[in-house]
Order: sequence, then structure tokens, then C-alpha cells
Amino acid sequence: MERLTKPNSRLIVAVGSIRRPKLDAVRDALDAIASRFLDAAQAEVIAVDVPSGVVHTPLSREEMMAGARGRAEALARIAREKSEPWAYFVGLEGGLDIVRESGARLAFLENWAYVADATGRGAYGRSGAVLLPEPLIQRVVDAGEELAVAIDDFAAGRGIRDAQGAWGVLTRDIVTRRDAIRVSVISAFASLLSYASP
Repeated sequence: MERLTKPNSRLIVAVGSIRRPKLDAVRDALDAIASRFLDAAQAEVIAVDVPSGVVHTPLSREEMMAGARGRAEALARIAREKSEPWAYFVGLEGGLDIVRESGARLAFLENWAYVADATGRGAYGRSGAVLLPEPLIQRVVDAGEELAVAIDDFAAGRGIRDAQGAWGVLTRDIVTRRDAIRVSVISAFASLLSYASP
């Protein structure tokens, strides 16, 4: 396994979001992987608001993957155009993976990450998945409502996506949005730095 930074070097990681749970999750992931993959480099996270190129609540695994990759590629373009010294580009996307099982429609909340480096190599990572209850499926899938709005009403709260997220509501805070994103980012970095090919 190749270590891509020198000990105590400064490592700038650009994240395609300005939302606190996403940024905190990336910082958590970098802390977790630093000693194994990055020689404990000091990581600085840069937040950049970039579009995903997909709808507000993707309704398939393919859309989530495309959204995560789209954000990372947008960051890479910005870095090239502005000569930014960013070493890694992190795109994040959450949404629903809808499957049919024994005739039933099931919708699983997932988070995806795509991490790329300055050479153009990249890798995907995914969180686990949690099943949405039918009332949320109807509002988000059938009525086209944004999950962030639907989960606020479902949980009788406000700004849930910037707190524990739908993950926290559905798991009673055993797994939060930050936790799920952290897993997806660790998975993507581990794949990229261990064995991903261009």
C-alpha cells in the first residue's frame, strides 16, 4: 500500500459541500485513515458549494453515484482552473436505492462518496443502508418531495438534515447522517489509496 504524503505534510482536501454534517464526517474520516493511509498528514478540509448534476433526492444507486462523482469532478475542474493546491476531491451524495423484493417496493436510504486525486484516479465508497417507512416513501418517491422536507414533518422537527439527518431519525440516533457519510468516505479513500486504478 502506497502512502501518498510525507509525515507532517499539509494535505488539502476539497469537499463539494458547505453543510456541517458532511464536512465534519469528512474530517472524522480523515482522522480515522490518516495513520494507515496518509502518514498522519495534517489534513485541511476546504468546503466548496458545487452542483451534483442530479435531482435533490436521487432515487437510485446510479444517480447517487453520479451525483457524488459529479461533485468531485466539479472540484477538480475548479482546482485546475484556479491552480488550487488541493490533493483530493470529495463528492458526497445521499438518496434512496429503490428495490423490489417479493413484489414489495423497498426504499433504502444510502450515502455515497467519490474521492479522486489530482492524477484523476478515483474510487467510490458507500455507507450502509436503512429502510424508509412507507409514509416517507410515499412522500419522497411518489409525491417527489425532498427528503429533507419530508423528514422534518415526519419527525416533527426543523433542520434535521443539518443535525442527525434522516439516518438519526430512523435509527433513533444510533447512526447519524455524519456517521453514515463518514463510512462512505473511509470506504472511498481506502479503495483509492489501496488498489484503485485510473
